[in-house]
Amino acid sequence: MKIIVSAGGTGGHIYPALAIINKFKEKEKDLEVLYIGTHNRMEKEIIPKRGFKYEELEIYGFSKRDLLLDIKNVFLIQKAKKKCEKIMKEFKPDLVLGIGGYVTYPVISAAHKLGIKTFIHEQNSLPGKTNMTLQSKADLIGVSFKESQKKFKKAIGKVFYSGNPCGENALSLQPMNKEPLGLNKNKKLVVIVAGSLGSASVNEKMKSFLNNAQKSEYEVLYITGKSLYDDFIKDEKFPDNVKVLPYLDNLPALLKNTDLIVTRAGASTMSEILSLNLPAIFIPSPYVANNHQYFNAMEIKNNGGGEVIEEKDLTPELLSNKINEVLTNSEHYSNMKKNLKKMSMNNSSELIYSELKDLIK
Repeated sequence: MKIIVSAGGTGGHIYPALAIINKFKEKEKDLEVLYIGTHNRMEKEIIPKRGFKYEELEIYGFSKRDLLLDIKNVFLIQKAKKKCEKIMKEFKPDLVLGIGGYVTYPVISAAHKLGIKTFIHEQNSLPGKTNMTLQSKADLIGVSFKESQKKFKKAIGKVFYSGNPCGENALSLQPMNKEPLGLNKNKKLVVIVAGSLGSASVNEKMKSFLNNAQKSEYEVLYITGKSLYDDFIKDEKFPDNVKVLPYLDNLPALLKNTDLIVTRAGASTMSEILSLNLPAIFIPSPYVANNHQYFNAMEIKNNGGGEVIEEKDLTPELLSNKINEVLTNSEHYSNMKKNLKKMSMNNSSELIYSELKDLIK
């Protein structure tokens, strides 16, 4: 079997793509994979290191601010489509998969034109512009949230609830012990992290909360983001039940020994929370396209699996109250975990593989 996979820009697109590829490798012993990504974003570094053949496209997202770049991009997209058509005629894939990011537009468009079966996957509750544009060109669409199925109005009958394959990676990890981090194994743990890079705006609001955390029965692990750590801890002496780190490699392994997470609401984070049935308080980033993190967070809140605090409303008092509400009310906490379990899909890559095998029969 031969497949072309395209996903780009962020880990939220790339890592689900890798999870799907790994499932195909497990099932198809003669599998050939060709990955198409951008010429200048993170997939260009990540994918070749995994041993996959890589083709790059020069293409950019539309900015709405740089008119000259947007005009140039119209021509680059047409050039990228022609390049994709040439690649596909030579490689002859059985399937072409688009797992998110603007780079998938010329890839899926070219495959559709050539009559090759196509699949796109949406990680967020509110579908991105590229996937909304591609819905009529896809033979099959997988969504990470059930409610997202309704958004693809031009693809009735082609959309299925697949979940997000990212969460399966978290399930396979060995739990990380808390003690080497200076944490007490007998105390409840709250992890607070504002995305992999951290957030200067959230960090500033958190200092007062952390300085008053000695009144709490739980411990806090606060992750600042690498580039923000030095400024954050300068002239600060936090209570003994607070640990501050710039970054934690393999954070999902620690989440297996975590009681509550306070976090942004990116797609990868959401999939890990669902797979681990980990109660969460979300502070969605207001700086992302279409405010999609807010809709991700509200999907879980509306199903009883988490709480939401918008960044504009974030105060030390409000956060402290929300944490106490979750951790001190055992019935509420238990219900959150049950509701998360109902929402989780822990065989996502298997389901996607099965649906795609049926598609090309």
